Amino acid sequence: MIVIPAIDLKNGQCVRLRQGLMEDTTVFSDSPVEMAEQWVKQGARRVHLVDLNGAFEGRPVNVSSVTEVVSAFPDLPVQIGGGIRNMQIANAYIEAGIDYLIIGTMAVTNPEFVSELCREFPSKVIVGLDANDGLVATQGWTQQTDLNVVNLSKKFEQYGVSSIVYTDIARDGMMQGVNVEATVDLAKQTSIPIIASGGISNMEDIFGLLVEAHHGIMGAIIGRAIYEGTLDFKQAQQFCDAN
Repeated sequence: MIVIPAIDLKNGQCVRLRQGLMEDTTVFSDSPVEMAEQWVKQGARRVHLVDLNGAFEGRPVNVSSVTEVVSAFPDLPVQIGGGIRNMQIANAYIEAGIDYLIIGTMAVTNPEFVSELCREFPSKVIVGLDANDGLVATQGWTQQTDLNVVNLSKKFEQYGVSSIVYTDIARDGMMQGVNVEATVDLAKQTSIPIIASGGISNMEDIFGLLVEAHHGIMGAIIGRAIYEGTLDFKQAQQFCDAN
């Protein structure tokens, strides 16, 4: 299981939100490149970038920050989500050196778009499913649907999706622990590898996911915990490697 540091971008800064609320923002750095460098030096094998403005506005907003990170670390796999709503945007990101495109809202509202992306960019498409009590939310978590996250995930099995980033909205940024039960349940019910996200706050959460990783949990995205110091990123990755 790999540990993936998150770099959430808002107006060019590295921030964290609580439960996806743009008005509840903590700024951790003015330099996304310096932040990425910190995690690279500690052994990051992939970084998770989110264009928060893009997720809300439906178009990329922090493109310059994203391309700066990619240019600074050409050998570092980068996954990006937020505002990828058409093929032109997807193609621009791939040409810029992005390794994985995370499709959230469009995966729910237009699943055929995911299928098209998978045909165009094999093994480079990740679906981001954000759920509250098992129901998927879209548009930067502002729109609640009546779609069950497990049922929806099964639709993508035939598309060639690389993985699913599963986020429990209620836990995200709250430092209350990852929802291991829901994550494992999703992993068991789909053949697509799962990347856990939301609420991971300490080594206990890492252990809880790791012991269930054989069900199909390939990674864990860590945000606020590594910025506030309740989880040591390097230690977490070394622990996963050793077990």
